[in-house]
Amino acid sequence: MTDPAKPSSSAGQPGIVSAALFGLCPRCGAKGLFAGIAHFAPRCEKCGLDFGAFNVGDGPAAFLTFGVGALAAAVAAWLALDVDPPVWVYVAVLVPLVVLPTLYGLRVSKAALLTAEYQRRASEAGAKDVDSR
Repeated sequence: MTDPAKPSSSAGQPGIVSAALFGLCPRCGAKGLFAGIAHFAPRCEKCGLDFGAFNVGDGPAAFLTFGVGALAAAVAAWLALDVDPPVWVYVAVLVPLVVLPTLYGLRVSKAALLTAEYQRRASEAGAKDVDSR
């Protein structure tokens, strides 16, 4: 019942966008994909899908580091060149500008990858997948 490689019928399954934005289970569409800010729950409380069986990895964090870092650097450069504020203004502007998009972006991107993995029945390659010549 909790095998991620065998999705049941597509009835009730959310799309990648809605699952990512609202933290929905990729199998049944119930809320509760996350147990913390960006930490997956162990399993879906409605259908029992084991979220730990999916390998989302660190791709979302690396991508967000570059994107949010570029945005923060651009804002910091603009502040330095046009406004020249005191140091506390940099902290007041840049900390929320980095923290909030990173946390929300992690949730959305991790949920999108988990949903895509579920819908495409993705899994790690095993011995049967390797061509032994």
